[in-house]
Amino acid sequence: MCSDLMNLGADIDFLKEQGVDWLHVDVMDAHFVPNLTFGPDFIKAMHARTTQPLDIHLMVTDPELVMERFELRKGDCLSVHVELPRSFNELSASVRAQGCRFGLAVNPETPVKALEPHIGLFDTVTLMLVHPGYAGAKMVEGIMDKVAETRKWLDSRGLNDVMISVDGSVSAERAALMAGMGAQIFVGGTAGIYRKGMSLTDTIPTFRKAISI
Repeated sequence: MCSDLMNLGADIDFLKEQGVDWLHVDVMDAHFVPNLTFGPDFIKAMHARTTQPLDIHLMVTDPELVMERFELRKGDCLSVHVELPRSFNELSASVRAQGCRFGLAVNPETPVKALEPHIGLFDTVTLMLVHPGYAGAKMVEGIMDKVAETRKWLDSRGLNDVMISVDGSVSAERAALMAGMGAQIFVGGTAGIYRKGMSLTDTIPTFRKAISI
């Protein structure tokens, strides 16, 4: 979402050259969040363009409606929001059967305990540090404390292998702090690698160094 939208193919290739591990894709439906971004056809185009695994973040009210129009690829991660009033049993099983990780994303106002009914179904937890929907949103005050809280909550339930992803206003400086709190996946947006007036060749090494603890 933060790339040069008129040159996405070149950006995708360049990110791979720079050693980015996953490509984070925000899919929005203008219902769950007030914005529209990429859809199934774009995911298919990305799969055709690169072998990089995708970190697909569905900010939608009906995940299956979106997913029936594209295929996951082994190594991808697909996350949906824990705030959806539903069971995730079948969705998790379907994603994992394809050799992918299944994740649950948590909005800033949602307590970590909302994950409790879904223990055993998720491989990652994405903590939204901003109100989702738009690039460049301001980090919610005090939200980074939720990273340590989530790591403690997961470990206390034997979920040591579940990875914590942080998304929204993740600068290199903040990423370093959250790495120390137990975060392992860092979404590099406008605060992280797409810094105004700076090149990706400068920002990506700086960002990677910050999270290499």
